[in-house]
Amino acid sequence: MRRLVLASTSPRRRDLLALLGIPFDIRDPVYEERLVSDRSADELVRAFAQCKADSVAQHDPDALVLASDTLIEVDGAVLGKPGDLVEARKILRHLAGREHRVKTAVTIACRGRHLEATDLSTACIRMKPFDAEAHEHYLTTGDSLGKAGAYSIQGPGADLIESLEGDFTTVVGLPLRLVVRMLQESGMTVPVDVDMVYDTKPYSNWARFSG
Repeated sequence: MRRLVLASTSPRRRDLLALLGIPFDIRDPVYEERLVSDRSADELVRAFAQCKADSVAQHDPDALVLASDTLIEVDGAVLGKPGDLVEARKILRHLAGREHRVKTAVTIACRGRHLEATDLSTACIRMKPFDAEAHEHYLTTGDSLGKAGAYSIQGPGADLIESLEGDFTTVVGLPLRLVVRMLQESGMTVPVDVDMVYDTKPYSNWARFSG
């Protein structure tokens, strides 16, 4: 089996990928994400995933490198990760009581095989109406930092979510059905039945959401 490398140090993506039963190594992608106002969320998130994969693949040309990135789109505006709690508070207030789209792009690359493929999964989240006490309580956990949109569906941020339409794992940051399809198309065998993973929902808070 070709060696798989996850170009991410995110524990969330690591744990989701582990559900597929494929051995993999982890490498930290060397790439700084910068939001550009004249590019759409789709364009940006695809570019970020591609650049993450490329930063690892160029140093390990024989490996099959998997990378992903997640952004939030609301009313045409693109949201990334908050820089601090002040920014996180503003983002959560902006999202409260509204729908937004979570976009996660996945790239698979192998320099030695001249392979690079990128695809995108989108889910729709509706947040609960604004509740100052609930928001402040959540912000004290520190969970909003390092998360696109300033919340985590797999953590205490789930309490701020009213509903999910789409793939739960897209919101966490690694859409597993998409990943499996792309891995298989690249020639890698996936030993675990991904439909069984979705049936059992073996990840924090997954069972709370029917999407």
